[in-house]
Amino acid sequence: MTVIVVSGTGTEIGKTVTTAAVAAVAVAAGRSVAVLKPAQTGVGPDDPGDAREVTRLAGEGITTLELARYPEPLAPDVAARRAGLAQVRPQQVADAAAKLATEHDLVLVEGAGGLLVRLDDEGGTLADAARLLGAPVLMVVTAGLGTLNATTLTAEALRARGVRQLGPLIGSWPAAPDLASRCNLADLPKDAGTPLLGAVPEGAGSLEGPAFRAAAGSWLAPELGGTWDAAAFTEREAPGARAV
Repeated sequence: MTVIVVSGTGTEIGKTVTTAAVAAVAVAAGRSVAVLKPAQTGVGPDDPGDAREVTRLAGEGITTLELARYPEPLAPDVAARRAGLAQVRPQQVADAAAKLATEHDLVLVEGAGGLLVRLDDEGGTLADAARLLGAPVLMVVTAGLGTLNATTLTAEALRARGVRQLGPLIGSWPAAPDLASRCNLADLPKDAGTPLLGAVPEGAGSLEGPAFRAAAGSWLAPELGGTWDAAAFTEREAPGARAV
């Protein structure tokens, strides 16, 4: 059984595009892939959601499953409560992912917001679902100022819960990186305690599906099936960053 939980250090940082990239690379390698979205907030019943965006970018051959959606763009527990709808609990997420894993080579579970955003009134989180599954977490992070603190806190939260972290991945690498972003290439692995696993370029989500799929492997490290080389990227994009 192969399940990867895709979480992050916040919201709107590239989790969906990262999920699509990992899915696209896996499909290109001949693997069957399912994407599970436990809770989608800020969308109506007929609105496109993250799962549909993954399909647009990564291709139609991917199975997608959404457990719940709520109309207001709030944390899932609050959004469910305000809408009078059932909340999603970690055990439901784990059960759904485990079932998908019996039918697919890879299951990607994309969270909402950050790792410890509440899913229910009992304080259940995506981290709890990952622990129940025994699944590692791919941490999507930002590139610039503030990311080191958020990355450290998320990594510590995972360790405290006994959840393995695959590594951090930059969800939106700027076309013109500032000094902080360039220096963070060297510092993110130190703060996460694991190697940097890739950098998705800014605007990748606006690509058409075929172009996205053709490029996705170049954004992901070999651990995720891609060809991205952390050392080469650091030398190209951030000369001298290791000395900062």
